[in-house]
Amino acid sequence: MRLVRLAQQPSRVAEDVRAALASLGRGSNVVGGVALIGASPVDGRPVEAVVVMPKGVLIVIGVDLPDPALKLEAPLGGPWKADGWPLVHGDTSINPATDALSLSAACTHKIADVAPGAGPIGTIIAVGPYVETVDQPAADLAGSVRVLYPTATTMLAATISLASAPRPRSVQQARELIAALAPDAPPMPEEMLLGEGFSAYSDDEPTVIRENPLVAIAPTVPVEHPGKRPKKSAVPPAKPVQAAPPVQQAVAVKPRQPEAAPAEPGPKTPHQSKTVKWLPVAAIGLLIVLLIAAISVASGGDDTASTQPPPPPAPSTSPPPPSSSAVESIQFTSRASAADQKCASHAYGDVQSSLQQTSCSAVKRASFAGSIDGRNAAVTIAVVEFPDAGQATAFKATADTPGGGGILDLATETNQWQGEVPVFEGAAYQSSLDGKSVRLVQVVWVPGPSTPDDPGLVRGAKAALELPVQG
Repeated sequence: MRLVRLAQQPSRVAEDVRAALASLGRGSNVVGGVALIGASPVDGRPVEAVVVMPKGVLIVIGVDLPDPALKLEAPLGGPWKADGWPLVHGDTSINPATDALSLSAACTHKIADVAPGAGPIGTIIAVGPYVETVDQPAADLAGSVRVLYPTATTMLAATISLASAPRPRSVQQARELIAALAPDAPPMPEEMLLGEGFSAYSDDEPTVIRENPLVAIAPTVPVEHPGKRPKKSAVPPAKPVQAAPPVQQAVAVKPRQPEAAPAEPGPKTPHQSKTVKWLPVAAIGLLIVLLIAAISVASGGDDTASTQPPPPPAPSTSPPPPSSSAVESIQFTSRASAADQKCASHAYGDVQSSLQQTSCSAVKRASFAGSIDGRNAAVTIAVVEFPDAGQATAFKATADTPGGGGILDLATETNQWQGEVPVFEGAAYQSSLDGKSVRLVQVVWVPGPSTPDDPGLVRGAKAALELPVQG
């Protein structure tokens, strides 16, 4: 997300708002877009920010509370309470956000007038100076207004839930909307807006493969087997039918049957003779075993000491079962898969800077729901392909640097997770280099928290290096 500062923000919590938006990073880091800091869409009344995103618009308005609070009860249509004490704002206001909601409604009408069909328009009421927990009624959470203390986590969750258009707006539509809301904003090149997630044309279709290719393949496996089995069962009856004539011909030639008769007992007699020959061999083997046992008994206590070393191999044979069970206890289910050439727009941090300087050939992304030792996990994979192996090696070195950024999770970006959306903070990380392509893997627990050195997550990340990524 790119920040454009236009004017001084009106509230004390404005600094926290700007820091939370800046923490999302440049490029389409989960949401992308342009944040117009201090914009005044209506009658010269500035707001903390108007965020123009590929899939929606957010109006961020700050509300200053008298004091910090541990818990804020904030119903939109009723009085607020901070740590159990009622908050009164003005003589006619129901709660401190009454004026903010009025301004938000005016901004929403302005956006709808200048850009019909602009997509979802949400509102964030940013409260401060500090609130640990904000409690909103379920009915309010189902709407388009969120009350929160602005942090990287809360702002990210709000932008994902409120900006939910099925298709991104085009670069031209984004320019027109920004110009209408902030005429003083500097012009933005097309490359920058493309990097923030806006599409090149208004009729672009999403590149995300909605159908899960792995799930599509799975049903064909049981379908093919039943098809093959009847074919195999159908072939054997055909063979006896063809083989029947030779049998009848053999039966017809009755004069030679007496010669065939002695041939049949012939093989039996050699078989019997072989078993007879094995008897003395077995007897000799038995004598050798008895002789060895007699020698060991005669050697006394020295041999008992020599027979004790064999127990150590027992622990050496015990480790394999845990490793095999560990592999069997990891399962993956595909949630999303897609491929395109907009590598930098799907990255953040130093990884994004690297891809902006060195263009890649393609990027394949996939998201998997995992089960590691019976615990739910989320896996995000990116396979970045380059024109030559040297560029791939340099990119891997950048991605492997701690704090160097990474590639965004596809299912989070496209709202394809079922249930709780994972947060890839403290993820276990693995990477691999295969010629001109680099694979990056991150694995976290759902729900968290997660740590990079968690043994289960590390095993899951290593196993995910072998998962197929469709593109």
